[in-house]
Amino acid sequence: MASRRKFIQQTALATAAMSLSPLAGFSIIKNKSPYEADGVIGHGGFTYKVDKGWAKMSLNSNPLINCHEMVQDSKGRLIMIGDHTSNNILIFDKSGNLLDFWGHSFPGGHGLTLSKEGSEDFLFIVDCGYYQDKYGKGQSQAGQVIKTDLTGRIIYTLGHPRTIGIYKDNEKFQPTETAVAPNGDLYVADGYGSDYIIQYNHKGQYIRHFGGRNNANPEHNLINAHGVAVDTRDPLHPTLICTSREENCFKVFTLDGKFIKRIDLPGLYVCRPVMQGENIYAGVCWSKDDEGNRLNNSGFVTILSAENKVVSNPGGSEPVYQNGTLKPAKALPNRVFNHGHDVCVDNDLNVYVCQWNANHTTPVKLTRA
Repeated sequence: MASRRKFIQQTALATAAMSLSPLAGFSIIKNKSPYEADGVIGHGGFTYKVDKGWAKMSLNSNPLINCHEMVQDSKGRLIMIGDHTSNNILIFDKSGNLLDFWGHSFPGGHGLTLSKEGSEDFLFIVDCGYYQDKYGKGQSQAGQVIKTDLTGRIIYTLGHPRTIGIYKDNEKFQPTETAVAPNGDLYVADGYGSDYIIQYNHKGQYIRHFGGRNNANPEHNLINAHGVAVDTRDPLHPTLICTSREENCFKVFTLDGKFIKRIDLPGLYVCRPVMQGENIYAGVCWSKDDEGNRLNNSGFVTILSAENKVVSNPGGSEPVYQNGTLKPAKALPNRVFNHGHDVCVDNDLNVYVCQWNANHTTPVKLTRA
């Protein structure tokens, strides 16, 4: 009888606690939070079901450190770059089957851009120069940008900007990303180095550089120029969208490097902008807590409209504008992601999320709901 009375008392206390809790009545299970409905995350017209087991591969056969970026080729295949030199490049079909892998010389494998030239696809691979040695310790060296075909055959490699007189001896070159303009010009974002955007022609010949950290107008500066993309939503006036991650914003430039405007994303440490139709998608590597401190394992995905307004934060809190200003967003209480490093949007508008520092996990698929 005593044990029965104890059980009733404990049950009553638990029920009372639930009635006071904002999470009352919600069941917290893996990959779900009280703000999700039936495993669906996102907002407005951009909601998704989460599939963390999408990639059908063995990490024993194909080891991973970080999944950095992904693109879709003309055949619909999904090509991912990572920083494990057993297989820097992994190629999947949309069902997650591993079709092919190659690449053994990019210990800082970080950036991946697809360039379509006529009927053929090419890749621009960025080795950022940061990598882990066999003991798991971080190492640093100069980065490199390599153009290859889809089998890994090297077309050319861009040298260190110092070799052609662009950089001073004390300026680091540790690039993170590339983007290709409609005329074939290549833009290299030196996001872990000196924060310049360097423009080359389609042959890899230098044209100009801009950005950096020491402009008279600080709006022209880039602080952690982690990503870059060519925006052709207005085909008559294409622009360049550059990440300034430490400033929690994108900055928009003309294709010849003149500053136009910034797109503020308070509290969001965004990676490269990914253009798909009229929208911009981006991985969020970190967000902040209520006191404004950057949090580990607080990433998600953010999606912007044609007007560059945030319309959905899959894995994060709902976007809210107050008097025209975006309020800071945060990761959901029961984290869906660790650190959103990049997204790839396929031709069915599903999203694949590559993560940095996510316990050697494979990309996460978000199926459009």
